Amino acid sequence: MAPRMSRRRFLQTASLAAASVPLSKVVASAQPTLAPGTFAAPGSFKDTKTVTGGVCEMCFWRCQLVGKVRNGRLVKLEGNPKSIDNGKALCARGNAGIKLVYDPDRLKYPMKNVGERGKPVWKRISWDEALDECASRLDGIVKKYGPQGLAVWYHGASAHYPTAFFKFLGVPNMCEPAFYQCRGQTAIAMLHTLGFVPNEDVDMANAKAMLLIGTHIGENVHLSHVRNFITGIERGARVIVVDPRFSSAAAKAHVWVKIKPATDTAFLLAVMNHLIASGRYNKKFVEKWCNGFEKFKTAIGGMTVAKAAKICDVPESQIVEVADILAANAPNVAIHPGRHATWYGNDFQRIRAHACLAALLGAYEVPGGIQKIERMSTGHVHWPEREFKDDYDPEDYALAEMEEKYPFRPPGTPTDMIRETMISGKPYPIKGMIVWGANPIKTFPCQEETEKALKNMDFVMVTDVSPTDITMWADILLPEACYLERYDHIEKGTQWDCADKPQQFIAPRMPLIEPMFERKDSVWIINGIARRMGFEKDIPVKTQEEYVDHCLKEAGLSLEKIRQQDGIYIRKGVCSYCHAQKQHSFPTSSGKIELYLDDLKDEGFSPVPVYTRVPEPPRGYARMIYGRSPVHSFNRTQNNAWLNHEIPENPVWINDELAARMGLKDGDRVALENQDGKRSVSTSVLKVTPGIRKDVIFLAHGFGTFNSAMTVGYGKGIDDQSMNTRTVIEPETGCCGMRVNFVRIVKDGRPIDIPA
Repeated sequence: MAPRMSRRRFLQTASLAAASVPLSKVVASAQPTLAPGTFAAPGSFKDTKTVTGGVCEMCFWRCQLVGKVRNGRLVKLEGNPKSIDNGKALCARGNAGIKLVYDPDRLKYPMKNVGERGKPVWKRISWDEALDECASRLDGIVKKYGPQGLAVWYHGASAHYPTAFFKFLGVPNMCEPAFYQCRGQTAIAMLHTLGFVPNEDVDMANAKAMLLIGTHIGENVHLSHVRNFITGIERGARVIVVDPRFSSAAAKAHVWVKIKPATDTAFLLAVMNHLIASGRYNKKFVEKWCNGFEKFKTAIGGMTVAKAAKICDVPESQIVEVADILAANAPNVAIHPGRHATWYGNDFQRIRAHACLAALLGAYEVPGGIQKIERMSTGHVHWPEREFKDDYDPEDYALAEMEEKYPFRPPGTPTDMIRETMISGKPYPIKGMIVWGANPIKTFPCQEETEKALKNMDFVMVTDVSPTDITMWADILLPEACYLERYDHIEKGTQWDCADKPQQFIAPRMPLIEPMFERKDSVWIINGIARRMGFEKDIPVKTQEEYVDHCLKEAGLSLEKIRQQDGIYIRKGVCSYCHAQKQHSFPTSSGKIELYLDDLKDEGFSPVPVYTRVPEPPRGYARMIYGRSPVHSFNRTQNNAWLNHEIPENPVWINDELAARMGLKDGDRVALENQDGKRSVSTSVLKVTPGIRKDVIFLAHGFGTFNSAMTVGYGKGIDDQSMNTRTVIEPETGCCGMRVNFVRIVKDGRPIDIPA
């Protein structure tokens, strides 16, 4: 179902607030939300107060906000006009933050589960009772099993302080899905190849050509990112999109490479091989700034254009065309590293190939290329070093075999290792789980394994804003203030699209309104637990406001100073390509870009990017791939009435020729069944299109909410993660492959095989 958003209709949906359903019969109903008529007409907000200092978290791009407040209630969000990042603009998600604040289904009070995990029966309790029980149960596990008896799954800005506390306790089992189910291998591949992690610091606005591989710009709606992409197109950049699906980005492309899934590395190797063989690479840059070129050249020499074309199922001429466009526009080429790139279990080498291709083109620290951004430094809040008993060292209990098993892992502990240990009790028992701002039911593949692990715990504590699927597995459920109601994350950035006047900014998150009901921030919650566990004297800050002020001191700033500057501090910055004579800096062991990486060879891996074949779909099935929805941030926005109204479910994309052969038509309601016989609980609408390969089924990630307390999003669309009953763990990093399952269509209860 295509987005159908217009500004007028978006504003009209304000009346949906009055029709929303309360969270639960066991707690007091929500206060009335915005009644019909309380919204001013567009443009007439003279009777409101403008509050600055907001930083959005409807996704994690963190645009800067101002809020219009009337009688203590938030009635409109806008981009902060002082922002050099997003300016006055906000995307649909950012505007819809109001519906998160006043969602009647939001968590309101501390709750205790007096039923069973997964099928909760909630009892409202006081904060004293909740914190007493959390502290007692956590302390009991630590005394019986040691700090290694606890594990933490966490995500988001508000988790910084809690994770610092659990590290202080000595907990070695920490996992953030952003690393192991999203972008961990991207960061680590770039770090080992370049010596730094560029993230998405690619100057698309000044690129003459862009190469996007499975990068769903326009569907992720990272606002400043999309604006830079569009600016580059407006300035004449040639756009190449490599994707099995005709994405929003592909719709803007000059060349769409309809590649076979899991063959992207072969494609990149062939492009590089062609550039080298034809002498069209940047010889001066490679000679001065690249290490191991001759070994690299020899190693990739076997991946010819003809061979890659056969592997990737694309025309030879198209591979040559892509190489020629990149060479003709080098070095001003944006080779985008992508995000949420945990695909096939061979992704570390693919991202290495991204970095190496940019190197062959000299596309570093030049207009249009990958930038090494120097951001202003801010501090962190550290709990004091804790003295442990002689026989306990957290390093010794950090599932030590992961060092040997995944030598290039991202920070933290691989998801599968924590989960396996929770189930088996080996090499030591994990009996307590803390989940903060994460939703591992929707994030981790193999949901049954996650549920089995949670059932094996003595205690599960969950802190969240909304009743997401993971909250069904809590013993104690704690309601957190949302991003518009609290202090926390400090957003930092650089605007480099102006060589004469580059700028940097710092924008700490400040509340636009007070939290309602009994919602609390992370510092208040964790300090309450710490006191009850006997660590009163070790608490580093008393409030969330003090926490942010402490972090700002390193930059010579304070909240008061930034309030006086409309919520954003801006200063002159340094653009990485401002000075024509600037020397590059690659903090690797060689001081250069590592085309040939000896560290990989030492651990038994290929020292150059290498293509690895993956299993083909079984007969009657197609590979399931996932992506983003233009107005949703995966599962976190599914209960937002405004956004759900625009896109309530995730269409199942299928090739039009296949659909005709299968007797299917656009708009049919279908379910999915995977190779292990697992069938989706809910259904969605079929999208029949020529814009997808015949060996692929696509759907957006994050739909199909299981928790009936999410009354808006419950059961709408298909949960793609429920189809991921198999996973492939990448050997270098321990990251999960999330596009390794195969599905067929189910209509009217009858499975229909995908034709070969």
